Amino acid sequence: MDCSALRSLISRYCAGEENWVDNRTVYIGHKEPPPGAEAYIPQRYPDNRIVSSKYTFWNFVPKNLFEQFRRIANFYFLIIFLVQLIIDTPTSPITSGLPLFFVITVTAIKQGYEDWLRHKADNAINQCPVHIVQHGKVVRKQSRKLRVGDIVLVKEDETFPCDLIFLTSSRDDGTCFVTTASLDGESSHKTYYAVQDTKAFNTEKEVDTLRATIECEQPQPDLYKFVGRINIYQHRDEPIARPLGSENLLLRGATLKNTEYIYAVAIYTGMETKMALNYQSKSQKRSAVEKSMNAFLIVYLCILISKALINTVLKYVWQSDPNRDEPWYNEKTESERQRNLFLRAFTDFLAFMVLFNYIIPVSMYVTVEMQKFLGSYFITWDDEMFDEELGEGALVNTSDLNEELGQVEYVFTDKTGTLTENNMEFIECCVDGHVYIPHAICNGQILQGSSSIDMIDSSPGSGGKDREELFFRALCLCHTVQVKEEESVDGNKKGLQQCGKSSSVYISSSPDEVALVEGMKRLGFTYLRLKDSYMEILNREDEIERFELLEVLNFDSVRRRMSVIVRSSKGEHYLFCKGADSSIFPRVLSGKVDQVRARVEHNAVEGLRTLCVAYKVLSLEEYEEVCRMLNSAKLALQDRDKKLAEAYDAIEKDFVLLGATAVEDRLQDKAADTIESLHKAGMKVWVLTGDKMETAAATCYASKLFRRSTQILELTTKRTEEQSLHDVLFDLSKTVLRNHGSLTRDTFSGLSQDFQDYGLIIDGATLSSVMKPAEDSSSGNYKEIFLEICRNCSAVLCCRMAPLQKAQIVKLIKASKEHPITLAIGDGANDVSMILEAHVGIGIMGKEGRQAARNSDYAIPKFKHLKKMLLVHGHYYYIRIAELVQYFFYKNVCFIFPQFLYQFFCGFSQQPLYDTAYLTLYNISFTSLPILLYSLIEQHVNMDILKRDPSLYRDIAKNSLLRWRIFIYWTFLGVFDAMVFFFGAYFLFDNTTLTSNGQMFGNWTFGTLVFTVLVFTVTLKLALDTHYWTWINHFVIWGSLLFYVIFSLLWGGIIWPFLNYQRMYYVFMQMLSSGPAWLGIILLITVSLLPDVLKKVICRQLWPTTTEQIQNAEKLYKGNLSEFTPLSSRQASKYKRSDGRNPHPRRSEHPSKKMMYTHWGGGDYCTFNSFFGFADNSRNSRASYSYSGSGLETSV
Repeated sequence: MDCSALRSLISRYCAGEENWVDNRTVYIGHKEPPPGAEAYIPQRYPDNRIVSSKYTFWNFVPKNLFEQFRRIANFYFLIIFLVQLIIDTPTSPITSGLPLFFVITVTAIKQGYEDWLRHKADNAINQCPVHIVQHGKVVRKQSRKLRVGDIVLVKEDETFPCDLIFLTSSRDDGTCFVTTASLDGESSHKTYYAVQDTKAFNTEKEVDTLRATIECEQPQPDLYKFVGRINIYQHRDEPIARPLGSENLLLRGATLKNTEYIYAVAIYTGMETKMALNYQSKSQKRSAVEKSMNAFLIVYLCILISKALINTVLKYVWQSDPNRDEPWYNEKTESERQRNLFLRAFTDFLAFMVLFNYIIPVSMYVTVEMQKFLGSYFITWDDEMFDEELGEGALVNTSDLNEELGQVEYVFTDKTGTLTENNMEFIECCVDGHVYIPHAICNGQILQGSSSIDMIDSSPGSGGKDREELFFRALCLCHTVQVKEEESVDGNKKGLQQCGKSSSVYISSSPDEVALVEGMKRLGFTYLRLKDSYMEILNREDEIERFELLEVLNFDSVRRRMSVIVRSSKGEHYLFCKGADSSIFPRVLSGKVDQVRARVEHNAVEGLRTLCVAYKVLSLEEYEEVCRMLNSAKLALQDRDKKLAEAYDAIEKDFVLLGATAVEDRLQDKAADTIESLHKAGMKVWVLTGDKMETAAATCYASKLFRRSTQILELTTKRTEEQSLHDVLFDLSKTVLRNHGSLTRDTFSGLSQDFQDYGLIIDGATLSSVMKPAEDSSSGNYKEIFLEICRNCSAVLCCRMAPLQKAQIVKLIKASKEHPITLAIGDGANDVSMILEAHVGIGIMGKEGRQAARNSDYAIPKFKHLKKMLLVHGHYYYIRIAELVQYFFYKNVCFIFPQFLYQFFCGFSQQPLYDTAYLTLYNISFTSLPILLYSLIEQHVNMDILKRDPSLYRDIAKNSLLRWRIFIYWTFLGVFDAMVFFFGAYFLFDNTTLTSNGQMFGNWTFGTLVFTVLVFTVTLKLALDTHYWTWINHFVIWGSLLFYVIFSLLWGGIIWPFLNYQRMYYVFMQMLSSGPAWLGIILLITVSLLPDVLKKVICRQLWPTTTEQIQNAEKLYKGNLSEFTPLSSRQASKYKRSDGRNPHPRRSEHPSKKMMYTHWGGGDYCTFNSFFGFADNSRNSRASYSYSGSGLETSV
């Protein structure tokens, strides 16, 4: 056995070998390298099977059960169920087991069905046919049988079955065009390049003769990064090494376009492909409601343990009297007398725990899950959030955060593509200080159609024409734009006529580049094509100029520039560079820098996106040195990106400045209205952008983030150069704190005229200084001062931000002492980090790809849809789930507290008050559907009003409906109702004959009476809280009560053969045959509901919230509220006449037929208007000025 075989065996049986190496070697076509070249070490790689499913047929039950019982509530009920099985408990194990079984089964069915769908999708992919070259022939195989090293044939419009290195194509220049829409949503055609030395192999027989190895990095999930090297063996000489980068890597899931066929070699397969590595789920986000729910659960667990302890102690106090401990009819056995006291006490404690365990609502979790899952469909079904242009509506990637949409305090938004359209239009260019506007001024001549444009003297003079044409050529050459024949081509495109030939379009993944090339065409220089490494330009004289493309130094967000090296037909080498002014000006040696800089700043203030263009001529020696530096960096397997960055830095310097361009990115439709609404709702909006300060500031003014009255505070590099960062921060801090201590959410909205409105502008470099820990302890912590300034600003603009800095800003605000709820919204890959960091991440389906939409919690077509998502959907979701959580705890207190009281009347004997069937079905059947439906469709205020009056959003801020004060109110309400049920039934029927034949009620009849009052009270309580009534509400609420009655009649009216007891036989019918029982039920229900009704009526009259004022206003106006009248004026005018008296609503006023809902019998409890009126001491004092600002709500 030779060494290579031994090594193969070791690598095969010793798991994890490849994890210890940084790269892998792939043998193309599984061919060994020539003898003596290098050792042949075949490595084991996974097959091409994709597995997105979670379970298999064999592990579904154990794995799913394990995951479900990791949830504390499920595990708790499992323990209770086991205790009931092990010891003698007062209730049957069925009472805990059945609800638990129901919850576990429903969840398992849901998860199993979802996994079955994943299995189906996996099988469809894994069994799809692929074509592989074997022994010089094309063989067809299933996709799952593909192995690393196989040579694959892919035809036009086919999807790549795994990650491939591109070897050769049907095109002569060795390129192919690919769309990666399924990976990142970019529908534009991207160009990929075959390895230079393999593109001549055109048939399967030729490809099969190729002997080469590929060394590359181990799989990693970054779609845009790949480092490798190919070694090609020819004639047994030293191998030829060529660099491999992301331009050679074809990713699984991408589609081949405009290319007949390609040959490529499989490099990563199956779960190691980049697409599969991106399947991994994001970190789980938890909403504030879920945290509150868990806190409440712990409180109720403590209450449960306290009840069990109290009853256990009182039981042994009760039994301290021997006559009570051992009555004559129930004497203990000898073994019972000798049993350990502590063991008996512990057993009794567990028995009481079992008896009272229903106070912990196990079904609440499954109801909350169903509410979130079903409720999320309302976003996807919303027609108002559907975009005709994209043909898509909103998407919900996670339904766990629905209610968090109603709690947002900070909104962090990107600018380009989010606030703006990312639809670029070329406006002008400036060459050596001379301005050129397409179709207006060209070469000093005023053209047609320009009468409405302000003319600028742009005559370049005699010596300027060469520089002008060099500038135009630079923009025609320095780009990655493709030219396509006019077909059904996706992406960013512009029409193009080529010398009377068929129409073509420009396509690029960057809208800026298309706009610039299109602008040059309008100025007389038309880019034609890239063919055989030659770029062709049509100049003003209709002559075709050819430049050989030698190198492309691609754009990246760190350098903020891109360059090309070309050779002209005269043999001159040019390096053309375009980029942001901050990255070009420091590298310029000559040129009219001051004039160009002045024009750039002027355009930036106008809100235009600017780029600077520069060049330098390379001598042959300089060009050869550049090639050497680039090849050295490209061939590196370790730290290739770093070495390339160093090479680019050394090459891109000593430029001659040519000029600058200005491109307009228009503001999105209704972006300003949306930001204004968010301000009125009490949210602080921050814009985080990579653009320069002037451009971003102009956009902020246009979008009403900054108002003309806003005092702008600058925390920029320019200012920190003049004075120290410490001094600048303290100056700003003094400025904002002079007028007001701290701007709270209530007073902040940009609407109050009593406060000076501040806006802060900070740039990336200064932010880095602020975030850096202070070396000198005396200088204090800059972060805290910075946060204090930000808290007192109505809006903040962060410009020149790197993607990681965006996430740092979000994290800083999240971790501040108020712990506000944050939302991040963006459309590009550079926004993903902040989207993942924020509590709620929203992606916009934009033109920069779908990375943001894929990584977000929600995706919307346009920024304007954020308004409805937060102000309407978020508001409703929070109101609904807050009621659901509080109501669940309330109804379980009502359910179990009578059981606790009953123990005082039965000698603490653990005797249950309710029958086993009632204990089991109370949360599953009798009271579950009404609250689930309420939590899905309740609308306490009409959605049109929520959109028109954003300040209503502030009523639910800071988790206001799940605060401890409200939680304690609901708990005490439950305790009060439970005492009414129990003692009302007890005293009403004490020593009283209740039936016509003189028969007394027994304990099961008493328990059934209490249970009947309980079910009717908690259901009617929900009915009184319901504002939005539909036929479904009526069906579910009255249907639930009817189901309880029918079930009780059947349960007690038939002798069930499978029961070992018949204690409920005829009990319900006997109770209903008693007149006093009917009277008692009606009376007790009324008394139970009365305090809550009175509390609501009094609070609504004396201390109404803004929402309650709106409900009352709507009630009085009978739905005929003017669309144009501000709600504040309605509230002011509605309740006061000129003589100061309150008017009575006329009986002749009928409800409008256009009303979408009716109130349940005066559901807002506003029945005493004429007695109470509306007091001025409103619960929300801010209501007096919250509508005073300008905007949509202007009075007509």
